[in-house]
Amino acid sequence: MDLTEWLTARGGIAHRSDAADHGFAPGHVRAAIRSGSVRRMRAQWVALSSAPDDLVAAAAASGRLTCVSLARHSGWWVPDKAPADLHLQVGPNAHRHRADATLHWGAPLVDCGPRRLTASVEDALAHIASCCSREDARVIWESAIRMERLDIEALRLVEWREPRSRILAEEVVGLSDSGLETIVVVRLSGWGVPLRQQVQLAGHRVDIVIGSHLVVQIDGYAHHSSSAQRGSDVAHDAELRLRGYTVLRFSYSQIVHGWEDVERTLQAAIARGLHLPPRQRR
Repeated sequence: MDLTEWLTARGGIAHRSDAADHGFAPGHVRAAIRSGSVRRMRAQWVALSSAPDDLVAAAAASGRLTCVSLARHSGWWVPDKAPADLHLQVGPNAHRHRADATLHWGAPLVDCGPRRLTASVEDALAHIASCCSREDARVIWESAIRMERLDIEALRLVEWREPRSRILAEEVVGLSDSGLETIVVVRLSGWGVPLRQQVQLAGHRVDIVIGSHLVVQIDGYAHHSSSAQRGSDVAHDAELRLRGYTVLRFSYSQIVHGWEDVERTLQAAIARGLHLPPRQRR
């Protein structure tokens, strides 16, 4: 395997010490740089032209991807209104600046060593807590828990430095099937009505149950796009209605762009007692 093949297998960018550890002598790396097959990023990094732009920017700034930038890089669910600029973690004594980036200064919660271009999950979550609104931060934290298979109790034992991180660590439950579900749960959590997530009813899981009998199902971008799955959803909704449940379905567009209408619909349903067992309704 030559250097370019090795870099490709590593995502297009690597620390030169890692290249040396894999048998690529410094002279071999310098020759590849001179030939133009790879490029040097500062003193310690080499990259292919196909390397991800965010990692290249982190290497050029001697920093690590963090906050919402790491969330997007890792495939966590990030709300559209979350900060869109590049977020980098840099050491307390860093002296290089990027005018087009948000820099998170200070010693890391978890020291990943000099050969990584991504902050630890814990550091990224802490930066998200400080940068984003409470709702957006909760959405991203819940997604990270699901995607990275984080243990919630271990997360609560982290020595978080900021109150917002400590509060989020206590709030997250790790049950949301999507970011949209978390948005709904956060927005309804102050209503004083019991909420349960991912409840098994009539042989299938439902997203949210308000009270005991008001079921909220959330359809995302490509949710249940096949006719067969849509038919299964309709059949399950019908079975729930026969058992006395009220089923309300909401789309991505309704939740993100038309929340006031969603809220009014849910308020009307609760006002009519649809969250209660049928025999208790007025």
